Amino acid sequence: MNLFETVLSVPAEDIEIELRGFSPVPWSAFFLNPRRLRGSDFLMRWSQGVWSEERIIQAVNETNTYLALPYGPSGVAPTNDVRAFELYFDRLEQAGLGKLKRPDLLIFRKSDEAYIREIIHKLGGIQELPFTPEEDSGITELLSKAVLAIECENSLWRAQQMPDYGSELRPQKRLGGQLGLKKSAVLPTVIVKEEDHIPLKTWQERNGINIHIWHVFYDMAFGIALDTLEHLIPSRMIEPTEQVFQAPGGATTRKIIYKIYYHYAYPVGSASEDPELVANYITDKNGHILPYVRFEGGSLTLSQEALQFLDYTANN
Repeated sequence: MNLFETVLSVPAEDIEIELRGFSPVPWSAFFLNPRRLRGSDFLMRWSQGVWSEERIIQAVNETNTYLALPYGPSGVAPTNDVRAFELYFDRLEQAGLGKLKRPDLLIFRKSDEAYIREIIHKLGGIQELPFTPEEDSGITELLSKAVLAIECENSLWRAQQMPDYGSELRPQKRLGGQLGLKKSAVLPTVIVKEEDHIPLKTWQERNGINIHIWHVFYDMAFGIALDTLEHLIPSRMIEPTEQVFQAPGGATTRKIIYKIYYHYAYPVGSASEDPELVANYITDKNGHILPYVRFEGGSLTLSQEALQFLDYTANN
């Protein structure tokens, strides 16, 4: 599976929208050929990912103490055009960087902004960062100023309305008496893919920058330090879950993920303004229209807990 399809893969259980009234359209008829975005789920997934990263950047930057900037391939890819997004990942693969794994965002001190932006300008701009080896002196300078690295995840749920939000953890037989919830519980979790866990850990150790996973929901966000996973996973406090992911081209893969109860995470922030869900569409070269819903606007306010993490990291 190529990088573009990997990035836009959607859990099969989340593909619930079926568009009726459209006759089959050959892949050759799509601009996004041959990786046709087969339905609004994948376009919504792309829009949702863009929106969630924008909300984190907005929340951090509004503190006027810290500056968040895109760094990893998905974070710096074009955000206003799904075709440009696809071509960007094609270019990454052609450059032999298809397996590149870097955190999505870097957070810096606001006081270093002018210096940071000068470095990025010399490197050719934000979108060139993934094509620049981390051994490059410019990237080394950039990383030396980073306070924290963020890996972004997102879910299309209102966290506070999930059925088991607010439920207390209780001893579970399947967890050897450790605290947890029933397997069928529906609650906010911070999701980490097993395939990302080791590469992120390696990056953290190599660069000496702590990575946190921030998971954005419609109404709030939760975070957890990568180091915390090193305790939760080996101790079996969190079970691995096998999930089927479907790519835009139709291929399915099985991946191991870890769903970290929000009880073990800290609140990153809460929505101070809801986004609008705006109707949008792409059109093939024959005029065939594929509609989808795009996320637009909204705002996230960073929590005191998240600010305390940033302050502690910046001062140590």
